[in-house]
Amino acid sequence: MYVITGGAGFIGSSFIWYLNQQGIEDILVVDRFSRHPEKWKNLRGLKFRDIITPEQLVELIDRNQLIADYVINLGACTDTTQHDFEFLLDQNYRFAQRLCRYCLEKKIRFVHASSAATYGLGEKGFSDSLSLLPYLRPLNPYGYSKHLFDLWALKEGIIEQIVILKYFNVFGPNEYHKGNMRSMVLKAYEQICKTGKVKLFRSTHPNFKDGEQRRDFIYVKDVVRISYELAISPDAGGVYNVGTGQARTWIDLVSAVFSALNRPVDIEFVDMPEYLSSQYQNFTKAEIDSVEQVLGRVKFTSLEDAVMDYVQNYIVPNRYLGDDFLDKAGKDVLC
Repeated sequence: MYVITGGAGFIGSSFIWYLNQQGIEDILVVDRFSRHPEKWKNLRGLKFRDIITPEQLVELIDRNQLIADYVINLGACTDTTQHDFEFLLDQNYRFAQRLCRYCLEKKIRFVHASSAATYGLGEKGFSDSLSLLPYLRPLNPYGYSKHLFDLWALKEGIIEQIVILKYFNVFGPNEYHKGNMRSMVLKAYEQICKTGKVKLFRSTHPNFKDGEQRRDFIYVKDVVRISYELAISPDAGGVYNVGTGQARTWIDLVSAVFSALNRPVDIEFVDMPEYLSSQYQNFTKAEIDSVEQVLGRVKFTSLEDAVMDYVQNYIVPNRYLGDDFLDKAGKDVLC
């Protein structure tokens, strides 16, 4: 059985979608819905055994009753502007520690989502080498809360017994509930529909022109495929970057949205808020040697093809990944 924490969230529900494609339905979804009531739509059309809350999962652990083959820990507070650090510690660090200890004791495969936010400004580059972990400097509380777990696993000497995935800039279907944390693809679509143009932040760094700050954008369908393959690989253990290994500009990204909508590119540059400029990553680019040592050469969906698929097949018709299965069954798409 697969236990997916954050299973109704963006990457969690996408992971379930991918498991279902592999014929896997013995899945326990762990999530809560009070903060994002619309998140239930991410599960529509997906097949799984049951849904429980994180508190119920802890009860199972306390009673020594959690039986599973894989625990995929994707549940976290991913708000990069969240400054309640005690909350972040509970959500992103202490809960993960508890799960990890139990899984190691019971010989359950433990896979944990970290983040490219742990790399900060990238002063030490973007290598997932364990030797560099102690020297990373995250820029915000979210990134640091994720980094703390990575450091703890390293210090405890267990990091190579588990799989830690450092996700870069993920975008794709099922992120609709994420509010301000939604990807720029979805935000750009909404802006284009409303005003015909997209607003991007002016650069605050002399090495980058406006809109030419670069990120490693990766499609969620590629993310869950790579995550699954690492989870089941007996050769995987340690930290793995989950990115494409390419850095593309924000102009590239929003231009792909305009293209998917067959609209002319119209970009307006606006000042970046002061609170954001101090923690803004102007450049990210995953080093993916570790992933390819385990999986071989990895194929990625191009940025343009990924945006095209997301916009035309999901955003415009208001579809979720689970609707793929409903459509194949000959049922109407529920919106």
